Amino acid sequence: MSRFSLVRPRGPRFAAALTSAQAAALLAVLLPSMALAQGKAKAPAAATAPSASAFDSTTLASLSWRNVGPFRGGRANAVAGIPSQPLTYFVGYTGGGVWRTDDAGLNWRNISDGFFRTGSIGAIAVAPSDPNVLYVGSGEFAVRGQSSTYGDGMYRSTDQGRTWSHIGLAASKQIAAVRVHPSNPDYAY
Repeated sequence: MSRFSLVRPRGPRFAAALTSAQAAALLAVLLPSMALAQGKAKAPAAATAPSASAFDSTTLASLSWRNVGPFRGGRANAVAGIPSQPLTYFVGYTGGGVWRTDDAGLNWRNISDGFFRTGSIGAIAVAPSDPNVLYVGSGEFAVRGQSSTYGDGMYRSTDQGRTWSHIGLAASKQIAAVRVHPSNPDYAY
């Protein structure tokens, strides 16, 4: 099932991710209210379903549909953001590596290909004292044989994900959480 977002004209901050079925159900509930607010329809009786002819299609003219997130499917186990950069986020997939957005999810790019030896991600953390330092633990916590693999340890970036170094724990296979020391970005747990 594809995911879409019903976006208000003011931008992505007001977006709510919906499946196609959820969006249709939401519109079935909201459209009668919108028509009533504009004085173009009478309130339907409690037992009657609203008819499609009672809706003015121009009511939705200011709304638009758009895809949300990276153009790949899969489960995401890890998400982190940079508090001082409110539009920058990182997401780690169980089989697709680490992706980054700098515009609150309108566009995404993979930042782990070429550096990581596995695509299975279990945790992402941004150092609280230095937003340039990122840690990624590979291997999701609940490996599913048909769609994911074990990880090969920890990775660290000191330039917000432009380059990465493998820093150890290769035998761990699954790292589901990473915590960075609050004042020293060189310590991660």
